[in-house]
Amino acid sequence: MRRRDFLGLAATAALAGTTGIADAMGGAGARGTPVRMGRTMELGLVISPFQGPEETIKRVHDLGLATCFLSLDGYIGKFTPQLATQMRGLLDRYGVRATTVEVVGPGKLVWDFMQGPSTIGLIPRATRAVRMDALRQVSDFAKLVGVNQVQTHCGFIPEDPADPLYAEAVVAIREVAKHCAGNGQEFLMETGQETPTTMSRMLRDVAQPNLGVGLDTANLILYGKANPVDAVDILGPHVKSIHAKDGRWPTDPSKLGEEVLIGTGLVDFHKVFSKLHRLGYNGAVTIERETSGPQQIADVRQEKAYLEKVLADVIG
Repeated sequence: MRRRDFLGLAATAALAGTTGIADAMGGAGARGTPVRMGRTMELGLVISPFQGPEETIKRVHDLGLATCFLSLDGYIGKFTPQLATQMRGLLDRYGVRATTVEVVGPGKLVWDFMQGPSTIGLIPRATRAVRMDALRQVSDFAKLVGVNQVQTHCGFIPEDPADPLYAEAVVAIREVAKHCAGNGQEFLMETGQETPTTMSRMLRDVAQPNLGVGLDTANLILYGKANPVDAVDILGPHVKSIHAKDGRWPTDPSKLGEEVLIGTGLVDFHKVFSKLHRLGYNGAVTIERETSGPQQIADVRQEKAYLEKVLADVIG
């Protein structure tokens, strides 16, 4: 599953280059100490640790990042207290704080406009029950690890509230949100497949105080749904996590837009962060770069430097 496994699949290849990466970086990050920004909009990285937990978490540290977002599909059906102990130990060892966990499976996932509506999220009836179960699993696991946010793509939520799938989605999302609430967690819907107005309606209709938004800055563009700057006007007070990613509008009606290096796409990060900062957002800003291997490491380093400059200007 390219979208979520990219970091885990590159764990072995990237490990060979981590020492050189750390040495090449300037400042505290070059000495292997994560560069922290006080807990206010700290930078982090989306990681999939299944292919190599220690190597993957160590890489976050070596890149000088303070936080990580755990993509855990590889562990569905395998979450155990022993795994939670291992994960907590690795996070502590490398001084990395996990902010959020996510699963999007199990089952077929096609990230496009043609098969996406029938394969992504909690909307498709065929996979809804097993995905709700996976979200309950990862919520219980996150409680053991000490992570208080659970996130997923809910899917192509119908814009028509009279669509039977919309009402079914309300029930499903409410059930998962209640389970997360029982574990002292927020349940976050990641932006992408729906318009901000549709997501806002879902927040209202589910009516669970722990239901929030995971803002993926590029997904709104990649799916042709909204400009993220404008989306903050609608969803801003509900944003509890951020995926920093850049992209361009879709030009092929069958395919998503192109994800690109941060700073080379259409996302105005300064405006997005400024609006969220004024609203009091103080969560993580998590880099998600959908390349792999050494190229991904090089890209993340460049994106980190870019975002640090933007955040320094926004936060002061």
